[in-house]
Amino acid sequence: MGIKVEKTNSITTIIIDNPEVKNAIDRESAEALADAFREFERDTNARVAVLWGSNGVFCSGANLKAVAEGNHNRIEKTGDGPMGPTRMVLSKPVIAAVAGYAVAGGLELALWCDLRVVERDAVFGVFCRRVGVPLIDGGTVRLPRLIGVSHAIDMILTGRSVGAEEAYRMGLANRIVDVGKSREEAESIAQQLAKFPQTCLREDRLSTYEQVGLNLKDAMANEFEHGLKTLASGEFIKGSKEFVEGKGKHGEFF
Repeated sequence: MGIKVEKTNSITTIIIDNPEVKNAIDRESAEALADAFREFERDTNARVAVLWGSNGVFCSGANLKAVAEGNHNRIEKTGDGPMGPTRMVLSKPVIAAVAGYAVAGGLELALWCDLRVVERDAVFGVFCRRVGVPLIDGGTVRLPRLIGVSHAIDMILTGRSVGAEEAYRMGLANRIVDVGKSREEAESIAQQLAKFPQTCLREDRLSTYEQVGLNLKDAMANEFEHGLKTLASGEFIKGSKEFVEGKGKHGEFF
């Protein structure tokens, strides 16, 4: 129960497993979730993580029953966020496998991930609007950056439900899959990412995030610095030789 971790080769799948509360996150679960991602970051064999909720629900947010009983999630300016890993900046990608509800803090966890693979019956929403719980795990920051201020402010002010198709049109969902297939598809994508030259993938990923808020000149300079790290790794020399030998030609990746 709580948070589980399963590893297959270079893929780490982190599972929220609190079915009696629709995978809501209390203080203990948030700490365990953050610890699981810290371990993923430290694990030199791990290349990509998948975040998935068991029993057909991604995450319904903070555990309000626990909050009402006095067991509050962590609320401090520094360190982990109330939902756990939402303030972390990892060096490796994380893919959310979203089934059922990804609402309130659960939406914020999905937003924290790099990609979102979404089942057809998934529901996103700022449901915490109904009870006066603020978005405090990056929701007011990441949501408008992903889907634009107009879509984001609609979701944030109204707290309405957003289904998979609308989420895809907004840019909130990256893939839509059949019910019960989100984990499988997310892990398949993770395996694809794990096969790429990792220094290049990670440096390009970080540059993409860091350019937000920078002017063009500074963003280009920052990109160049990340590119130098990739070039220093020598990955491009190995890749170039493999390309000449026939690997990766005609649009083939593997």
